Amino acid sequence: MGEKNVNVSRRAFLSRASLGVVIAGAAAAVPGLGAVVRLPAAPTTTPDLPLVAEPLVAHVRDLASGEVSLMVGTDHVVLRDANLAARLYGAALARRRER
Repeated sequence: MGEKNVNVSRRAFLSRASLGVVIAGAAAAVPGLGAVVRLPAAPTTTPDLPLVAEPLVAHVRDLASGEVSLMVGTDHVVLRDANLAARLYGAALARRRER
């Protein structure tokens, strides 16, 4: 799948992210939605990755299309990966249920 680099300021991202939080909250409130989204199993092996000195923020912008924004420091990348988006969403739902 193609990746697209987009330059967005942190302020613009945070203002847009609030809408994503509202949408994600509404989606989480829909009963049975978690059962509809079948999550694939996580890989059994972890690749060797370099240490990241700055926080990595992943924002699922559109669960249906798999659009995910990744931000590290001042870098911002938008990619489409439905598998990754579903796994992130499932992890967020699982954390909410644990509380």
